[in-house]
Amino acid sequence: MTTPIEQSVITPEQVLQKWWGYESFRPMQREIIDAVLAGRDTLVLMPTGGGKSLTYQVPALMSEGLTIVVTPLIALMKDQVDRLRKQGIAAVAVHSGMDQRQIEIALDNCTYGDTKLLYIAPERLATEAFRVRLRYMKVSIIAVDEAHCISQWGYDFRPSYLRIKELRTFQPEATILALTASATDIVARDIMYHLGFKEEHLLRTSFARPNLSYVVRSVDDKMDQLLRVIRSVEGSGIIYVPTREGCEALCKQLKEQGESVNFYHAGLPSMERGLRQDEWLEGKTRIIVATNAFGMGIDKADVRFVIHYAMCDSLEAYYQEAGRAGRDGKRSYAVLLATRDDVDRTVRLFKAEFPPLDKIKHIYELLMNHLRVAIGDGEGASFTFNIYDFCYATHLSISAAMGAIKILEQNHLLTLIEEHDNPAKLMFTCSRDSLYKLNAGGNDMDLMLRSILRLYNGVFTTFRTINEAEIAAFSHLTTERVHELLRMLWRMHVIRYIPASRTPMIYLDSERLPTSDLFIAPETYRHRYDMTLARIEGMLHYATASDKCRSVMLQEYFGDKEAVPCGVCDVCLERRRANNIDESHDNLEDRIRNALISRALNIKELVTELALESSEVVEKVDKMVREGKISLSERGKLKINE
Repeated sequence: MTTPIEQSVITPEQVLQKWWGYESFRPMQREIIDAVLAGRDTLVLMPTGGGKSLTYQVPALMSEGLTIVVTPLIALMKDQVDRLRKQGIAAVAVHSGMDQRQIEIALDNCTYGDTKLLYIAPERLATEAFRVRLRYMKVSIIAVDEAHCISQWGYDFRPSYLRIKELRTFQPEATILALTASATDIVARDIMYHLGFKEEHLLRTSFARPNLSYVVRSVDDKMDQLLRVIRSVEGSGIIYVPTREGCEALCKQLKEQGESVNFYHAGLPSMERGLRQDEWLEGKTRIIVATNAFGMGIDKADVRFVIHYAMCDSLEAYYQEAGRAGRDGKRSYAVLLATRDDVDRTVRLFKAEFPPLDKIKHIYELLMNHLRVAIGDGEGASFTFNIYDFCYATHLSISAAMGAIKILEQNHLLTLIEEHDNPAKLMFTCSRDSLYKLNAGGNDMDLMLRSILRLYNGVFTTFRTINEAEIAAFSHLTTERVHELLRMLWRMHVIRYIPASRTPMIYLDSERLPTSDLFIAPETYRHRYDMTLARIEGMLHYATASDKCRSVMLQEYFGDKEAVPCGVCDVCLERRRANNIDESHDNLEDRIRNALISRALNIKELVTELALESSEVVEKVDKMVREGKISLSERGKLKINE
């Protein structure tokens, strides 16, 4: 495993070459690493796929002690830890999908072992197991991924991130590196404030994606346009749809059109989501139709297109989702399909997200009743929470319910964790002696019960977190058989059993208050309203403007005042076409010849090369083929006839 590396005898480039096999860093990576090694708190704004992980992994190997990486993306932390371990780098992860014993072993390795990187979910920072050990850890770097989640004015605020600043209390000498792919200037300042930066220090890489062609299509028939895109662009892709129902419906329509497609949303069982994700990653499924639950932490370099079937509610969300296309640097497309109804829908949803203060108080009362929390009770309690069940039971719209919950979060009344791994829990409802009188399940049951009693203490007095795979290995049974036996015991009322799941959770930060005593600060409501309105207006401007480069609009939104036109978005191509329309018509035959001189192209490649309307090019190509000037090969390639 890894040992501390003496900085005096090795450079970041040597670390990069030794552990990752790369000869040089991408733009800005070395500057970030130098700032971290110099002990300077740094906020980095870097686009998705820009190589953020190396900016803390390389310094981690060049520094004494431990690097803590805070990230909400459990799939990402598992993936990175697995990769680091394969490289011989000591790394561990701590998240809510692990049982208590696994967590304690991992944290002990960070405290007393040679672990170099600890990946931890933000909600785990408040646990006693972590806090007790933190004071004994030698922490050199604290890296905060998805740092925009700490800002109440960001598009994805997560209250659990506010606990990160407390790490400084126990580790005042540690350097903080905050990373995000999407933050406006006001959010950037808020991040640095909440993380307790010793001084403001912001490094911003370019948000330009030269290989990504941004396109907005204002259409009446979205399906027709969608089919045109996915049939004219080869390779895999993602189609984002706002709702679960719309996601499933669109997937069904595309299957009926003969496309290789599946859908993905948070309502699917965890194993099913994992299977569909893997099939898409491996190329068994070409297209995934998904809600925004899909994509965070997904590392697939060859995504050729990302299509939004409706507008996002912010350019931060749109840029991050669209940026999942073309991470390998090859030409890819980010397409937004919009209708007039989309604009109206976005405005309606915005208004619904900000119910009057009196209605927010009423929603709080409905929520507490739904969770069955009595007045004066509930502080520190947690509950599984399904927003759809809640809205169905209370006749609320999802927009109104979520809007109210976000305002309640900002007033420190509760916290919603939208995707939370809940490990299985078990407690016996009978005595130990009664177990040996059971006459069910045969020898398998006996093996499983003995394993549980040896692995877990206190199961007769309280719920204990268990790991079905661990029980299966210990008892030499399959995991499926363990599940079957546990369900059998549950039906016999021998145990109380909560299977492992991945569901949203609500944590109550304070006791339930009488509605008359509930105070919601008007300034938090107003500020959130203004910030959300600004994001909505930014998205609407992007979707409706036709006189400004799409890439420039995005870069300027994120604070880049020196952005230059990309030349490949729909606006730039239309401007180029308009400026050269006479030349295009008069000399189109010459341009086709020039394009085919160096290599044979198919018709799609030729249209892209010429940046003209396909119908115009096809008409001229047909004429040239009839005249014998060019020909079409069996493989569909056009070439000049000698």
